[in-house]
Amino acid sequence: MESVDLWSQLAALGQVVAIDLVLAGDNAIVVGMAAAAVPLAQRRKVIFWGIGAAIILRIFFALITTQLLAIIGLTLAGGVLLLWVCWKMYRELRSHGTDEVAPDEAMDAPDATVGVSGNAAAGAAVGGVTVGAAIWQIVVADVSMSLDNVLAVAGAAKDHPTILVIGLLLSVVLMGAAANMIAHVLHKHRWIGWVGLAIITYVALDMIWRGSNEVLMHTSWLS
Repeated sequence: MESVDLWSQLAALGQVVAIDLVLAGDNAIVVGMAAAAVPLAQRRKVIFWGIGAAIILRIFFALITTQLLAIIGLTLAGGVLLLWVCWKMYRELRSHGTDEVAPDEAMDAPDATVGVSGNAAAGAAVGGVTVGAAIWQIVVADVSMSLDNVLAVAGAAKDHPTILVIGLLLSVVLMGAAANMIAHVLHKHRWIGWVGLAIITYVALDMIWRGSNEVLMHTSWLS
């Protein structure tokens, strides 16, 4: 039994790491795209506050999500939300990410019109977007992406609280220290994104299955 539990924990940890890598890279790309839409002199400020907001939101959602998932029906709702995330990821992977911009690329890019798609707002000419508007655009995207990340990690960790804590801490570290590098790796090796998509889809379906059973059991118990 101990060996089975060990393998279960290792499998959960592997899923958590893969989810963290893919979603941290996606978040960095959103930050880079938004920064590329403001004048060059102001991009460093946008990148700083954009990544800072992502870290704060991850910590906030990490503190409340484990309690929220204990509420009957929210595991099911979280699984449905992750399926929507999977659909977005699938569309972005199909488009080959030709318009993706990482934060360091935004710093080096000349002042030119940059198309922004996916989780960021649709394209605008450089100089037509203020620093405040760009930061707000990132924060709005971060709310969704940070919740997606925490839900996916919680779903993959299942009944392993230690794995859950490791996964949430890792997501914060990756977003703060390595997101830019991960964004480049994902852009160069697109197959990693497909692996991440498969894992998150599996986690979403598993959450829907477990959440549906919880709702059915609770409904039958009430009746």
